[in-house]
Order: sequence, then structure tokens, then C-alpha cells
Amino acid sequence: MDDVEVEVLAEPELDEPVLIEGLPGVGHVGTLVAEQLIEEREGEPIRRLYSEHLPPQVSVDESGLAELVSVELHHVPTDGRDLLVLTGDQQAASGIGHYRIADAVLDAAEETGVERVFALGGIPTGELVEDHAVLGAATDESLIETLEDAGVEFRENEPEGGIVGISGLLVGLGGRRGFEAACLMGETSGYLVDPKSAQAVLGVLEELLGLDVDLTQLEERADEMEDVVERMQEIENQNVPTDDDLRYIG
Repeated sequence: MDDVEVEVLAEPELDEPVLIEGLPGVGHVGTLVAEQLIEEREGEPIRRLYSEHLPPQVSVDESGLAELVSVELHHVPTDGRDLLVLTGDQQAASGIGHYRIADAVLDAAEETGVERVFALGGIPTGELVEDHAVLGAATDESLIETLEDAGVEFRENEPEGGIVGISGLLVGLGGRRGFEAACLMGETSGYLVDPKSAQAVLGVLEELLGLDVDLTQLEERADEMEDVVERMQEIENQNVPTDDDLRYIG
């Protein structure tokens, strides 16, 4: 197998397409957004990327059918413009793999007429978050102004340590190749799948791209996660030692 093999599944005509990346990461924020867009708008895969840099495994569905791990680009039509949404179960397992796959994704984006790229992810806070801000990083000042108008925050030295993985490379390599590129990061604890953070990021995309997305499914998942968090907190409180317990320590 080559570094990256691209399987062409369809060649639709796209109207001012925008690339949106939602591979797994902190809080699965980008993945939740990507899945919501694909499911609601009935997106169809047009490219499938296989690579020796992805983990050496196959996925197995409920019927027992095995499929080599891959990432996919989906055509998602909207009323205003078309989206090219990148999804998959895994990211690359090495630094060079991230570069190879990011380059292949940008090649496909270029071929289909994409000029703007949004990489999505979560930024960990280390604690539970009530109000989920969306932080940003972008390749040029005019795009920063556009994002700020949509409610994106730009904070000095955040995220600390920069943006790693394919999200960072789609911005960095994309900028060098002439794309307008930005990363949108929803605040999240970093401990759990975070539908509320995904809602915040999706709200920014709605503003930027003129989308109208039904948030019911994400709201239901957010309610489910709140129940999980409440149960976890109850268990933690039950395990806190009392003064009587502490008398027997030491």
C-alpha cells in the first residue's frame, strides 16, 4: 500500500464548497458536529482515504462485516453552498502520517474547488464547563475578524502548546497552499464526549455559513451526558470520607 490511497466514489458538481474536518479528538467535538451535518443533510461519501499511517485494524459492523480503517470525505449539500465533510474513526498513528493524510485531504479539497477550510475540535479545560466558549485560530487577519463577528474568541497563548494532529495541519498546510483556514475549538472538560461543546461549535458554523441545523439530536445527547455527570458526581460524593472515617486513618 502507498502512504495514502484515495478511492474516488463520486464526482458531484459542488457549489462553492467548504471543507469541514471532524475527526476524533478531545470531547469528540468535531466528530459530533460532522456526524450531525452528514446525517441531517444525508451526506454521501465521495472520497475514501486508506493509509498505512492509520492504525493497523479493521472496523467490524453489527453483522460481522469487516472494513479496513479509513477516513472519508462526504458531500453535504446545503441551501447556500456545498460542504465537504471529513470523518473517520481514527487519526494517523504518527507525525509523518498526519502530514501525509492532511496533504491528501487538501489535494482532494483543491480538486473539488474548496477555498476555505474549517478544522473542528475541543480545547480541554480540565473541569466541567457550563458555558462553552468557542476559541479560534486562523491563517489571516481578515478571517479572524469574520470569526470574531460570529462569536469566536481569540485568547493569547491559547491553546497552550498549539494545535496538534490533522486539525493543526489543515490550518498550517492549508494556509501555505493558499486556503483560508481556521480551527474552531469548543471548550470542554476533556473527560467525556461533549455534545454541548459541539452545539456551540455548530452554532458558529451556522452563523459563518448561513446554515440552519436541527439541534434536537445534540440536545438529547447533551441531556443524556448531564445525567451521566450527575451520577458520577453522586458517586464521588458518596466516597468522600467523613470526619468519623478520618479518625481511623494514621
